[in-house]
Amino acid sequence: MQFSLRRTERGVFLEALNHFLTEIGLLEMTVEQVIMIVISFVLMYLAIVRKYEPLLLLPLAFGMFIANIPISGLSVYDEGGLMYYLYKGISLGIYPPLIFLCIGAMTDFSPLISSPKSALIGLGGQLGILVALGLALLLGGGLANIVPGFEGFTIQQAASIGIIGSSDGPTSIYVAERLAPELLPTIAIAAYSYMALVPLIQPPIMRALTTQKERVIEMPMPHKVSKRKKILFPIIITLITLLLVPAAGPLVAMLMLGNLIRESGVTDRLARALQNDVLSILTMLIGLCIGATATASRMLNFETILIILLGLVAFSFGTVGGVLIAKLLNKITKGKVNPLIGNSGVSAMPMAARVSQKMAQKYNPNNHLLMHAMGPIVSSTIGSAILAGILIAMFG
Repeated sequence: MQFSLRRTERGVFLEALNHFLTEIGLLEMTVEQVIMIVISFVLMYLAIVRKYEPLLLLPLAFGMFIANIPISGLSVYDEGGLMYYLYKGISLGIYPPLIFLCIGAMTDFSPLISSPKSALIGLGGQLGILVALGLALLLGGGLANIVPGFEGFTIQQAASIGIIGSSDGPTSIYVAERLAPELLPTIAIAAYSYMALVPLIQPPIMRALTTQKERVIEMPMPHKVSKRKKILFPIIITLITLLLVPAAGPLVAMLMLGNLIRESGVTDRLARALQNDVLSILTMLIGLCIGATATASRMLNFETILIILLGLVAFSFGTVGGVLIAKLLNKITKGKVNPLIGNSGVSAMPMAARVSQKMAQKYNPNNHLLMHAMGPIVSSTIGSAILAGILIAMFG
């Protein structure tokens, strides 16, 4: 009886040991997962050591890291796991409008109101969306006949890829979730990665398209805007958008509500919460969730690589379009506009504006372009949200 009991205990122990060994992720690790983990470490290095947008890039990199550890259950595709449920805020379109609400509470539209011509630079920044959309259709159609298993992109998928050129992560998520949900993880990680890498991508383009003489142009501070105009602006923009492009309503309405909370002067506590705690939490959740979509099986394939490359094209041409319009305004105003603010034609707020300021002071220490760059950047934020609504209305 004792011998039989020991055999049973030994069997239970061996079974438990075998179960434990099957739960060790190291034994299931693939080369592709190791590659993705190494990439996540590189992104962590950029966030921590080089300080490239750490609030966004650090949680994104960590999400990528944990999602590629086998059997951890921490990718967004592991049904019932933590990241699976956190990701619902993205897949259901909840986080993007809330981010816009926080951005609105942080944004001063005075530079745009005082200088409406800066909206033209924001319009030029949308060039990247159209270029990438066209390229996605052309390349997709051509490569479908060459690459096995690749069927090209539909017009809905091309539009979702193109919107990466807005350099606005929430807008990219919003469009992809409605037009091409199957591409949402890839588009989201491309959009947020390029947003975080603005200080690396934009300066070479800005230097290539501007002259030494243009870079040292000093611009006077924008004139002061009355409180009445600041309060009326979000109300009027919301009304026009909802009447003409209702599909853009959730993004634009939340952006303008946040700004109205800021400018009204009677909701300071709400404004502070949106600008700080709420925005920080949402940024962390989005970064973590987007990173947790970047599993090896999802990222290391031809379609994903092509989308990421097209996203880089979109972002680059958005910068090109903004700088070219700024150069045109420089000619029209006889040298009163510094083309270095053109990079803010993309709505990577506030990173692009900081790049404008940093480059301007490098060539002329007395130059201060931050507020001037905010005009194009906020107009681009509104413009890309409206263009997103147009694309959804046309192809959704």
